[in-house]
Amino acid sequence: MSVVRRVAATTVAAGAASLAWATLVERHWYAVRRAHLPVLAPGSKPRSVLHVSDLHLVPRQEHRIRWVQALAGLEPDYVVNTGDNCSDLHAVPAVLRAFEPLMHVPGAFVLGSNDYFAPQPKNPLRYFDLSHRRGADMGMPSLPVAELVAGFTAGGWTDLTNRRTRTDIRGLDVELVGVDDPHLDYDRYDAVTAPADPRAALTLGVVHAPYTRVLDAMSSDGAQLILAGHTHGGQLAVPFYGALVTNCDLDQRRARGVSRWWPGAVGRPDSEAPSDATWLNVSAGLGHSKYAPARFACRPEASLLTLVPRGAEPIS
Repeated sequence: MSVVRRVAATTVAAGAASLAWATLVERHWYAVRRAHLPVLAPGSKPRSVLHVSDLHLVPRQEHRIRWVQALAGLEPDYVVNTGDNCSDLHAVPAVLRAFEPLMHVPGAFVLGSNDYFAPQPKNPLRYFDLSHRRGADMGMPSLPVAELVAGFTAGGWTDLTNRRTRTDIRGLDVELVGVDDPHLDYDRYDAVTAPADPRAALTLGVVHAPYTRVLDAMSSDGAQLILAGHTHGGQLAVPFYGALVTNCDLDQRRARGVSRWWPGAVGRPDSEAPSDATWLNVSAGLGHSKYAPARFACRPEASLLTLVPRGAEPIS
């Protein structure tokens, strides 16, 4: 066999192995990513926040449902769901069943595009621009979003759709501010903008798609922590490099995990962050569109965030 043929055969074999890994193994290899974030006043006791996102559930996915149900065993103090729960027109009852054990914990949620519209097949190259983002303009089927919202609120979770409110996290007074999905241009932050209340122990921003206009606004208003999803961490990442796309205008380095955010942060390292920069956690999410059932070098995840006093060493 010639060198060229051997190289070609090796390339095909490696591609086939990678595809098998991505579709048969890694997309089911769920993980809990843990981080310690120094956002509380000195002397405060730590609080734990479970951040879940992008479940993209199809009713038959019992393994994913059981894994999410088992997250209640982490015993978080608070749960934040940053949207994109459904990947099927009939997914809402299964979504509520998956999260039912976690709805015994106080929590809050915002919505993503796949809470409003069902996914449809699309050319993956379109994720390198934003031309596909308006689901309503593409004629995508509408999902029963009212049923989903009613189920979450009946379970005790707070709807943060374009809303600013307060909550108590095990004795900690927390200001919450959230918006509807920026990927659909549904966000209305101008309706809830206000300086962070200095009487609150923490101002927490919640958004599905981490578009920079929303991150900038929340950070400028003084939010100490922002939670987001949507990116899937790139979903198909390059080992030792990371995400190729974020499906929004966030830079790829921040597609997954903890980083710092301040207006003008795009493309700049955390080492340049001002001392009062916002902490940002972007979840790589738990699922994928049913039309793109693969993950590579980007395990599906939930995030368990331990909030600790400022001055403590961040761990991520």
